[in-house]
Amino acid sequence: MKYKYMRYLMVLIGLAGLSSCQEEEYAVPVLKEQLQNDVIKRTLGPNVAGLNIEFAYAMAIPASLGKLVSAEVEASIAGAEATYLDNKSYYTNGSGNDIGIEIGKESENNGAKTTVTFTKDTTAATLRYYYHIPSNAKGKEVTFKFSAKASNGQSVSYAMGPYKIAQMDMVLDLDVKDSTNAYISIEDMAVYSAANAAANAAKIDLVYLYRSIPNITFAHALVAPSAKTYLPGLTLPTGVNRSAKVRKVWNLRDFHLARLQYGIFIDDLDFQQLDLTSAPDYAINLKAEAGVWVETQDGKYRAYVYVNSVNNGSKSAKISIKRYTMK
Repeated sequence: MKYKYMRYLMVLIGLAGLSSCQEEEYAVPVLKEQLQNDVIKRTLGPNVAGLNIEFAYAMAIPASLGKLVSAEVEASIAGAEATYLDNKSYYTNGSGNDIGIEIGKESENNGAKTTVTFTKDTTAATLRYYYHIPSNAKGKEVTFKFSAKASNGQSVSYAMGPYKIAQMDMVLDLDVKDSTNAYISIEDMAVYSAANAAANAAKIDLVYLYRSIPNITFAHALVAPSAKTYLPGLTLPTGVNRSAKVRKVWNLRDFHLARLQYGIFIDDLDFQQLDLTSAPDYAINLKAEAGVWVETQDGKYRAYVYVNSVNNGSKSAKISIKRYTMK
């Protein structure tokens, strides 16, 4: 197993050093007589509070010089409680599957530092680091210092970043249901019943409803309370009367919201550059994997509401939201 670790790590470190400017004949990298390390950022897209930034941290030392003792990552902004450094070393087998072998104790967080102490005789390892982005990092930049120590006293480190943390907020998998749980607040990023909507009337921006009307394509809809023509048969709760600008979108499957294979990401800049000047206050005939851009009546928030799934029979849907505060 040590051989597999060493071979994997050295190939990884060697590949990182190859020039991308010209083609070179490949040769198996030569192991240096010292402790080495390398880091790869695995996650793509904007870094959103509540999600992870994932890294693969590789370290290796020749067996003749000693073994690995510990690995540590220090962030410039302490991660949320769920931040951890995996205590399994990963290699890829012949079938392309990642295989994890436990090599140390579960990681410990001490302020901004996360540490794994090795308990197995290991000369090479690749550990996964998951930085759970805290809400206090929104709009800031974060950097990371990866480091490893060996039994012969050698130490090595590798700096990564800075990485900008998005200002936007996100919520996943809200259930909406016609008449029962239908009132959406962009400010609260929550769905309310009619009774709770009346208690939060100044925050209700959209109403979800489903209608099957002969000769009219309506189906699932997200409609501002002000668009009464598009709220057939519905009596709004007392005080729910706000307007909103709403634009229906097809095929914008944001990866964070949809969690599908499409590599599309909505970032802060998309909200900043969004122009909804001529947008109506309703969107009807929504289907699964469609979405709507929204701007609240006071212009304080812009959002993208993604439709994860719909159910005609139960007159319901599941939605996810990204929201950006404009002022």
